Amino acid sequence: MARPRNARPKRVKLFCGLIGRERCVRGVLDRLKKEFGQVDCETDIRDFDATEYYASEMGPDLKRKWIAFMPLKERAFLAQAKHLCVELELALADDGKRTINIDPGYVDDAQVVLATTKNFAHRIYIGKGYYAEPTLIYVKGEGGYRPLEWTYPDYKTVKTLRFFRDVRCEYLRQVKEQNEA
Repeated sequence: MARPRNARPKRVKLFCGLIGRERCVRGVLDRLKKEFGQVDCETDIRDFDATEYYASEMGPDLKRKWIAFMPLKERAFLAQAKHLCVELELALADDGKRTINIDPGYVDDAQVVLATTKNFAHRIYIGKGYYAEPTLIYVKGEGGYRPLEWTYPDYKTVKTLRFFRDVRCEYLRQVKEQNEA
């Protein structure tokens, strides 16, 4: 018979994916640092052309940026992080329309997980009206992350997969450092 383990799961590395006009992406960084901690991994600001989904709400010429934070967080923090991001999106809205999309998630040694407000067959409820979606899985023999059938197109690009591989390396370094302390 299997029995629950007493050990807590390893902490995870929180990240946020940002989509918006460049000034909005730049403008939200300090507020996210205040909420989640120091940024230790980030991408450049890139063109966001994976979908037109956000254009009707936020306009043309949207940009994309990912940032990852330290210190490591408990996995259960993901629901709170999503709630804080939704509140920040609402606070920065203009005439009822979002000016920025902020999607938090986490990286651990095995996967990249996103938080979302929408339920679907592959998503797990994590509380406060939010769901967790495994988005990328780490494949040891391939030395990187593999997208899943539902992974968003911009998470499948070589640059993005490289970013999350680098975040995973930083995460593993931080876990090792904590274990040695």
